Amino acid sequence: MADAKDVGVMAEAQVAQPLGRWPVLSYGVGHMLNDITSACWFTYLLLFLQQIGLAPRDAAVVMLSGQVADGLMTILAGEMIDRFGCFKLWHIGGSVLVGVSFSSVFGGCLLCTILGTDSYLVRTVGYSFFAAVFNIGWAATQVSHMSMVNCMTMNPTSRVALASCRNAFTMVANLGLYAIALAIFGVIKAKECSDIVLQYRWIAYLSIFIGCCFLVVFHIGTKEPNLKSESNCKKKVRICWGYWFKKTLYYQVALLYMLARLITNVSQSLIAFYVTKDLRMNEYSKAIIPAIIFCCSFVVSVVLQEIKWNSRRLKSLLTFGAILWVISGVAVFVLPSQMNNLMYPLAMVIGAANALVMVTTVGLESALVGEDLNGCAFVYGSLSFLDKISCGIALFVLESYEDTISCGETRGLNTVSRYGTGLIPSCFAVLSLVVTSTLRLQDAATPATAALEAPLLV
Repeated sequence: MADAKDVGVMAEAQVAQPLGRWPVLSYGVGHMLNDITSACWFTYLLLFLQQIGLAPRDAAVVMLSGQVADGLMTILAGEMIDRFGCFKLWHIGGSVLVGVSFSSVFGGCLLCTILGTDSYLVRTVGYSFFAAVFNIGWAATQVSHMSMVNCMTMNPTSRVALASCRNAFTMVANLGLYAIALAIFGVIKAKECSDIVLQYRWIAYLSIFIGCCFLVVFHIGTKEPNLKSESNCKKKVRICWGYWFKKTLYYQVALLYMLARLITNVSQSLIAFYVTKDLRMNEYSKAIIPAIIFCCSFVVSVVLQEIKWNSRRLKSLLTFGAILWVISGVAVFVLPSQMNNLMYPLAMVIGAANALVMVTTVGLESALVGEDLNGCAFVYGSLSFLDKISCGIALFVLESYEDTISCGETRGLNTVSRYGTGLIPSCFAVLSLVVTSTLRLQDAATPATAALEAPLLV
């Protein structure tokens, strides 16, 4: 019996060893296809659909259909992964759906081509259908990728390293998308609606190609975690949903994650409107300003990978990031078009705030799961469900008050994008500060958590 116990302790100690840089790196690039298409989705979808003739409310319906499908799929994917595992199988299946459907949204109305009609109703239905398919694939990939973290290692610092590395490559994906967009906008001038479709078609194709290249690296460099492995998961029995609903921390982390996603996604979805219509900056600004935001996010994410982590620092940095968002959001809201050059330093502050908020909230997810790994996919899936539904509803409500814009038309001051880019995210940040103040996190005194004092990437 003693020998068996010693073997168990040795196995647990081995699992708790920090991961090397290559496993962290290969895992981090596994979400690149999702990230680069998501950057295009949230930054340009509403703008693209309205530029080709859809009313703002109908464009919001397209996005809402995708968000609802995404939210429902996160629950299904989380439940199925908890039951059967097969992380990488879900990941590759979702990636295929993402690639096919994404090109069908930004590549033109495929349903219109099939039916041989370009009616307004068919366009709306066609874009809504492929938006739903895209988000179903996106959710399957996201949940499988995020829920791998806790079954890859028991080492807390390595878990945060995986989340931080993933976030850093999210910034790389976003920067890549905006570099592609900047080049396409420069080469193909949008003189009429057909040129706009051509612009976004090339952006979509190049984004898919780059994402697939990183997808290969992920599947070669990352081993399939064994969800049923006793060394990785102490509990063999799958944890039921009710277990999480009894935890106060579950509701706190869920609310913080939802608010963090609302802050980043709502502001990102309306930033292109804001800089070109409210601030009246040039067309290149709809690629340059988001690129600055994500460049600063990338730098901050890299810095976060090399600090020492514990629960107090998670709370402190989340609080600091939320405060930065409150300040920058209010500044964006009151910024007059005559002073639009101030948007460049504001974009830097927003980028830093985004990284702080997202890395820490994802780190809180891992802290919530802890060693209860046989229910981790449900946690990530349910929290993502709240994120998708809330973002879809928020954008739908905002776009319901948007003025109609047709191809080539110039609008006046757009208060909807000004509220959505500045004031509303600031309000979400204030709420996150309130919730963060209620968190009660403790670092367990175990050998595994002692590694919090080690560098994040080792």
